[in-house]
Amino acid sequence: MRIAVVSPSNRIDQKLADRVKTVAAAQFAGRSAAQQPDLEFLPQCFLSSCHFAGPDAARAAAFLEVANDPTFDAVWFARGGYGASRLLSLIDGNLTQAAHEKKYLGYSDAGNILALLLNANVRNLAHGPMPTDINREGGEVAIRRALAWLVDEDPELLEPSTTDGLPVAAFNLTVLSHLVGTPWEPDLTGRILMVEDIDEHMYRMDRALWQVLSARGMAGIIGLRLGRCAEIPDNDPEYGLSEEEMAQHRCAAAGVPYLGRADIGHDAMNKIVSFNI
Repeated sequence: MRIAVVSPSNRIDQKLADRVKTVAAAQFAGRSAAQQPDLEFLPQCFLSSCHFAGPDAARAAAFLEVANDPTFDAVWFARGGYGASRLLSLIDGNLTQAAHEKKYLGYSDAGNILALLLNANVRNLAHGPMPTDINREGGEVAIRRALAWLVDEDPELLEPSTTDGLPVAAFNLTVLSHLVGTPWEPDLTGRILMVEDIDEHMYRMDRALWQVLSARGMAGIIGLRLGRCAEIPDNDPEYGLSEEEMAQHRCAAAGVPYLGRADIGHDAMNKIVSFNI
């Protein structure tokens, strides 16, 4: 299985790529060569242009190269950060049929491209760990989870609530709120929406969730689940509610059923959420 790794946002270094390849080799060591994943980190992942893994044109070209290449079975986003939204106008309208026939896995800033692909009716999308997660505490577990999903689609790796068969989608809350009102705002009609966030003040998450749940394109969601909200800075003045209490309040105000927590977030325990119906 050929898995292409691209970085539409920030760059990674070669040592990280080598560590991920080492984990992959050990994980699938007992399989035949044909059953082992062939991880190919594109050179673009290691480019540096200001904040990004190369200029916008280079990052967009790298994504389109692997998405439209029928010899790749999956595209794995290297990391999040910021930069993927700058590529949407360069990617939109340039996908071939081959791009519809592979898996895509990532989260955080990669949610921008997952939203574009969802609107383009690409079916095999998933919110889940990325190579950069190897740097987290317990990160090798996340890498093995991602690889097991890409290679075997092991249902044991899924976020537990998704096994009820209802259509779902998962995004970083801040990223999703920035997509609202753009041509790439995802159509989540008939889906349960899961959101997670990191390093955002409570008032900012409140504002982002208000924006998402107020958007016309979100009117058809059938409920919301809240993932983990990590590293929340202190509010001054104190916000007064927990993240779950905030989500319950926002859902009640929007008339959206609050369905509880989701086992996703910016950590090594981030479970797989498959958008596939």
